[in-house]
Parts: sequence; structure tokens; C-alpha cells
Amino acid sequence: MLLTACGGGNTSSRVRENGAPASAETKALEAGARALQSAAPVKGLDIYLDAFHPMADDVQIQMEAHHYCRQMNEDFAQCVLFDGNTSDAKMNGIEYIISERVFQTLPAAERKYWHPHNYEILSGELVAPGLPEAAEKALLRKKMNSYGKTWHVWMTDSHGKAGDSLPLGEPHLAWSFNRDGELDAAMLRDRDMRMGIDSQKKRQDRQDMVKLAKPQSGVDRLKDKFPGTLVSIPGVTDAGK
Repeated sequence: MLLTACGGGNTSSRVRENGAPASAETKALEAGARALQSAAPVKGLDIYLDAFHPMADDVQIQMEAHHYCRQMNEDFAQCVLFDGNTSDAKMNGIEYIISERVFQTLPAAERKYWHPHNYEILSGELVAPGLPEAAEKALLRKKMNSYGKTWHVWMTDSHGKAGDSLPLGEPHLAWSFNRDGELDAAMLRDRDMRMGIDSQKKRQDRQDMVKLAKPQSGVDRLKDKFPGTLVSIPGVTDAGK
């Protein structure tokens, strides 16, 4: 029940999709489908997470991602990503989340697609809006040392710039932020203000989880692509060191 709690402040979609408004016939067909068809695969998307992603091929493209996830088993979760948390939100990506144990079974050629999560958790950037602090912390504790494989298929927003009105071009492999100074600070401030979140307080409250952190693959993958001064935080180190 705790995991289905609603989020804090609402985030509407930043783009208007190209196309005419739904007709009366289309709305009637939708109503009939809701009454007669099962939506079992999506009814289980009951865990809501909010975080940020840079694109691996261009770190200047940074997006806030609203994750709606289902924990399929102890080691694997699947998420649908949206550009907001309201009914007009646009589905703009997917993410699969695996435990450290499963990551270690992957061949080397596959591991390059999976980004580490420890910085997102320990920095306070990754949140579960609407959950009580204790429940959020317990949820994220189980995600320590995990990895995500994320594809964004619709560039709905980047640094507040106007997004595309349709999902255009090739999918982008997304990555994680792994040092202070990589994420556009304005994006974090905007999210925190909009959703009533104190990321710095969450960072402080999660310091006891540093002792759970192990070196992770991919922490250093993009560090040379970010401009400015970057600052490492305790608990976030690359497995290659």
C-alpha cells in the first residue's frame, strides 16, 4: 500500500503531441475497451520513482524521468518512463533495473549498456515521491549497487528547452549522473521546488547507506564529457579502480 502512494507536486508534460483531438467515436471505443479488456501488465506499475538522465551520446541532453515500475522479482524490475506524472504525460522511454548479482552474470559486451545507481541514491537525486521517508529509504536501500538499462525514445525535454512534438529519430541510451556538477543544478532546483522535495536533506539522511556501497561499473564512463568541476561523493567509485 505504501508503494502506491501518490506523488507530491504534479508535473505536466512539457510537449503537446502532434495530432487532432480525439473524436467522440475514439473516446467511445476507449471507454468500451476499459470496460471489457484487461490491463494486467500495466496495473502492476505501482512504484513511482523520479530521477534524471544524461544521454550517453550527448551529456548536454539531460532529462527528468518519471519512472512507473513493477518489481518482477527480487533481482529485476521494469519501468515505463514519462515526462510528467499527470494524465497528459508522454511515454518517452523504458528502464530495466537489475541487482548487482544479476549484473555480474552479464557478458562484458552487454555490461556497457547498464548504468550504476549508487550516486543517484546517495546524492538524494533519486526519489520516490509521496512515500514516507522511512518507506522511501527502505525501497532505495534495496536498490543499492543495482544497475539500469535505459532507452529514451522521445526527446520531450532537455534543460527546459522545447521538446519534439513526436518521438523522432533513433533511441538514445541514457546513463546516470555519478558526480556533483554533472546534473544541471537548475533542473534539480526546479524538480525539488515543484514537488516539495529537499534533495540535500535526503542526501544527509542516506549517509548511513554509504557503508553498503560497492564499486560499480560505469561510474567513470562519461566523466570526461562534462564541463566544469566535478566532485566525487563517498560510496561512489568505479569498479575499475
